[in-house]
Amino acid sequence: MNNKQAEDFLVQQAAEQASLEAVPLSDLEKRMMYFTESDASSCEYPIELNDEFEAQYGAVEYEAKISGLLHHAYKRLKSEDPTRMREWNLAIRTLRRGDHYLLVLWDTAPPSYHPTRDFLKPVGVGVLIAVGIFIAIVLSEEYNISLDRFRKYLPAPNPPLALIIFVGLFVLALLGTRLFNWLLVVWAKHQARQKKV
Repeated sequence: MNNKQAEDFLVQQAAEQASLEAVPLSDLEKRMMYFTESDASSCEYPIELNDEFEAQYGAVEYEAKISGLLHHAYKRLKSEDPTRMREWNLAIRTLRRGDHYLLVLWDTAPPSYHPTRDFLKPVGVGVLIAVGIFIAIVLSEEYNISLDRFRKYLPAPNPPLALIIFVGLFVLALLGTRLFNWLLVVWAKHQARQKKV
């Protein structure tokens, strides 16, 4: 499989998925999936294509849309057709040898359709940490577990400090996943811009 065949296969799968989901996909959006500066057989006049695309579309929305279509197509093929799944994997491996925009679209995390659930995941982690700390405190009181031998390593008892540490850990657990995901998106966008230049 060469680069053009790999791109044709992936673009076809994205277009099929768009059709199944009733998501509009213009000819320009399809052509942009072929964007690369390293392979003239896949993308003729890449600068002109990029300029035409940027005049009509926003990169962030486009990348989220195509990433979602690619990931949904992948799931569909995985459940329906193992033969085509092998072809998908071969296409991705083929494109990894070069610099292709399709890989940026594939590697970008698709948008979530459950923002409430995604927000509640770190909240649940924070609650579990808080419950774990509470259980440890109750068990240490119930079974008279003493931390006196470790007291010399601990700061002097200070209830406001302990409360600040507890709240800080809870907030870190709550926001840690969101911050990590945000940093990954920023990094992926930066990498995509670097590849376009």
